[in-house]
This record gives sequence, structure tokens and C-alpha cells, in this order.
Amino acid sequence: MDAFLTPEERSFRREIRDAVAAMLPPELAQKTREGIHHSRQDMARWNALLDARGWGAHHWPQDHGGPGWTPVQRFIFEAECAAADAPPTSVFGVYLVGPTIYSFGSEEQKRRYLPGIRSGAEFWCQGYSEPEAGSDLAAVRTTARKVEGGWRIAGQKAWTTEAHFADLMICLTRTNTAVKSQAGLSLFVLDMQAPGVTITPVITIDGAHSVNSVFLDDVFVPDEALIGEVDKGWTYAKFLLNHERTNNAQVHRSRREFERLKAAAALCIGESGRPALDEPGLRRRFAIVEQKLGGLEVTVLRVLIDQTQGREPGPEASIVKIIGSQLQQAITELAMDVFGAAAVVAPEAGGGETAGWTERHLFRRVVTIYAGANEIQKTIVARSTLGLR
Repeated sequence: MDAFLTPEERSFRREIRDAVAAMLPPELAQKTREGIHHSRQDMARWNALLDARGWGAHHWPQDHGGPGWTPVQRFIFEAECAAADAPPTSVFGVYLVGPTIYSFGSEEQKRRYLPGIRSGAEFWCQGYSEPEAGSDLAAVRTTARKVEGGWRIAGQKAWTTEAHFADLMICLTRTNTAVKSQAGLSLFVLDMQAPGVTITPVITIDGAHSVNSVFLDDVFVPDEALIGEVDKGWTYAKFLLNHERTNNAQVHRSRREFERLKAAAALCIGESGRPALDEPGLRRRFAIVEQKLGGLEVTVLRVLIDQTQGREPGPEASIVKIIGSQLQQAITELAMDVFGAAAVVAPEAGGGETAGWTERHLFRRVVTIYAGANEIQKTIVARSTLGLR
């Protein structure tokens, strides 16, 4: 990307790189290198350090507490944090819920929730998917029934990431069954400590606990918990999903992991007695991934620029989600072939550069499914850009 940066942007990059290096505790960087799942404490700690510099929500506009950076500056900031192995901040609050609330929420909701998101003091989860409503969110069955002073929410949410340490949920519910599916949905803020909320862990294939089933047994939420208008939730849900799909491209984290893997492959001696990176088959695969990463970086930057100019991403969000998730899987598949059996060595047994790759490889089977399965995203692209039905 250097060729596309102005002298001012290169200076900004140096400033961010130096600041992140000075701010980032080494133990947090080490945890990022060795594993894919982070604790709430680690993410909140890094979020608070960023917030002290005014960077807790780096992509938010100044009116809502962000630094007001340009798309290129935001891109640079995310790239430098990834290159330094900084842990992520809470994706749901900072990237998804915050923009939804400051775009559609009431003034009271903005005052109540945005500061806690920026500082990392409050964590959120996303109550969208259900046992029979994954990529097809119009099939949501969780209901919100109007009662005096508020609503009663009943149903089940599935695959709810970080629900076990979230304070709040942004919850998609059905409020009207007399209209077509998309027209009868509403979006609420739900307290995860409220009576009637039950969280059941779901252990994923990598052996970790990051997702959950959440059961909602007639949970009361007050009237002020409604985001926007009743039965307009489909509009707000699509807005959030477009932000989620763009974020789930994970282009900066993928770039960092790819560069680490490439450096390791140059040193890792294979069965032929030469470095893995010199094996023709592997070298070709590294070249393909590198070329696709470059294209994804440019496309994500274009989406960011469009958002700054007031154009929300349409099929572009689906495109970057598809390519980004495929690249995440391609990188871990490469790692498995480069390291072989050494990839499963536990870090405490001296895993070194091989540590964490098996965990990443197993967990990332899901990236082509969550935030809307890639098959669904391809249908969105076909319909919206090619006019296919």
C-alpha cells in the first residue's frame, strides 16, 4: 500500500506505529501470537489504553467520540495494530453496535451506551442467529410482546459469540406476524443479567468456549430499550450486518498472519531438505494468497471510502466477506502443510512459531459460515450486481 500513501499518510503511519509499540503490553502481543481467543480482561485492557488516546473507537466520527480519521488513516491504524500483534477490541460493541446506535438510536441511548463501548467498560453480544434462522434472518422466531411499560422477549439465540462475558445484547425479535417476514422485526437492547436469560456454553471444534446458546424466557425490557421504530428492525439489522461483513474480511490480521507464516516457511526445512518456501507447490500457493490479499486490501479501502462519503456498502460487503474468509482458511491450511505434525505441539512444550496454528485452523472452519454463509453472500452478489434470480 506504500505506493498509494501521501507523505502525510506515511508520517501518520510512523506516528501510529511508534505509539502502538509504546502502548502495547508485551504479554498481550504474545497472547495474540499464540491463540485466537482472547479474554474479556485482555480485550478491555487494550481498549482502555486506546481510549486514553482517543482511539477507543477509531472509525467513529468525532461527533460520537471518535478521532474523525479519514478512511486511509483508519486503514493504517488497523494495519499497524495487527502488525504489532495487538489484541482485538470488542468487535460487537465497537464495530457493530456502536455505529447502529449512533445511526438509529435515541439521544438517551447514545448517552447511555456509547461511552462504555468506547472505553471497553461494557461488552456486547449480537442476538441474531437462531436454531432455524442463521443466514436467513427473516426467519427469526424470537418474539417481543408489548406489555405495560415495555416488552416481553421469548425465544432462543444460537452461536452467540461472547455472550458468556457480555453485559448487553443487541437482540433481533419478531414484533409483528401479520406482515411479511422482513417487515415485522424490531431491534432491542437486552441486559444479559435480566431475569429469564440463560446462557449455555457451546464448545467449538478447537476445544474453546467462545460461542453460546442463549435462552430468553419472557425477559422484560423497558420501552426505551427499543432501537429506532417498531417493525423497522430489518433495516437496522442489514446496516449492522454490512458493517459485520466488512469487518469480518479481517484483512489486516490475515496480512500479519501471512507474513509471519511466510517468514517461518523460509526457515522451516521440509522433507526434501530445503526450506518449505522453496518447495514449488507451496511457493505457488503463497504467491496466490499474497496476490489475493493485495486485492482484498484495496477493496476494503474502497468500501471505507464509500462509507465516509455516505454510501453504505451493498454487495461489496458480501464480496469482501467471501474473499476474506476464504483467505483466512487458505492461510491456516498453508500453515498445516508447512509445519506438519509440529503444528500440534503445545506452546508450553516449545511450539515457538508453530504455536496456535492448529487452533486457528480448526476454528476458522466457521468463518465461511458466520455473518451470513458464503453461499448466501454469493446469491446476494449475483442478484444485486448481475441481476440473476
